[in-house]
Amino acid sequence: MKIALDPYMIRNVPLLELPAVVAELGYEWIELSPREDFIPFFRHPRVDDATVRRFRRALDTAGVGITSLLPLFRWSGPDEDARQAAVRYWKRSIQIAADLGVDSMVSEFNGRPEDSDRSEAQFWKSLDELLPVFEREGIRLTLEPHPDDFIENGYDAVNLIRGINHPSVSFLYCAPHTFHIGNDAPGIIKYAGDLLTHVHLADAFDHNASSGNRYILNPPGTTARIHQHLDMGEGEVDFDELFRELRANGFDGTLTACVFAWEERAKESSVFMRRKIDEYLSAGQ
Repeated sequence: MKIALDPYMIRNVPLLELPAVVAELGYEWIELSPREDFIPFFRHPRVDDATVRRFRRALDTAGVGITSLLPLFRWSGPDEDARQAAVRYWKRSIQIAADLGVDSMVSEFNGRPEDSDRSEAQFWKSLDELLPVFEREGIRLTLEPHPDDFIENGYDAVNLIRGINHPSVSFLYCAPHTFHIGNDAPGIIKYAGDLLTHVHLADAFDHNASSGNRYILNPPGTTARIHQHLDMGEGEVDFDELFRELRANGFDGTLTACVFAWEERAKESSVFMRRKIDEYLSAGQ
């Protein structure tokens, strides 16, 4: 099992210094999410081949590996021009992963929930173009349902991934999205079975509680999704049952600490999360 840090809260650390900082925080693995000097949100990668080589050397020096790259692109959006651009961005990102020796990439379904049929059609069109590239480079793709994507429910996401029917495409369970994707971590984990290869760990409050009035959103009836990525124990995700089901499922993939809420104490939060993950893993031994 790999325990990784999503270093988004320390994204201002220069790229070539990042591996050493992550090692100091107690992690041997990075899940590299979007950053402006590497692969930014929804735009073409910014990094060149020379920097990729230097970054790989910095990783080796620090004794830190990359479990996966996590790009986010509009590859399922209803707009065809945006979809084609996203496929171009994906191809460059896959090449970067291959050059780094990374064999896994994580992403979201994207698309629009109010236009789910069109978004799904766009998703399949993008997959038709990209799966051969993933295959050629020997890179696995792990997908997660996300609030405000064309697929938000965990069970529906597992079904779609089964429909992809490809040995290198798997499922990610994101704990801080628990209350958006079905509020049934044990059930979804069990249902995913061997398709589950990756888990994101952070806490969140149940926005549905208090008759839906825990958060007052204006205007009334807005479709905005709200959730947090808090330190474990600060919200209402039941990590006891989540880890219990992971053990029952024989999970041996990647656990990523992905707290985003505390940039003012990012290092303390990262160290805390590593300790909590170790505690939950030790409790099951």
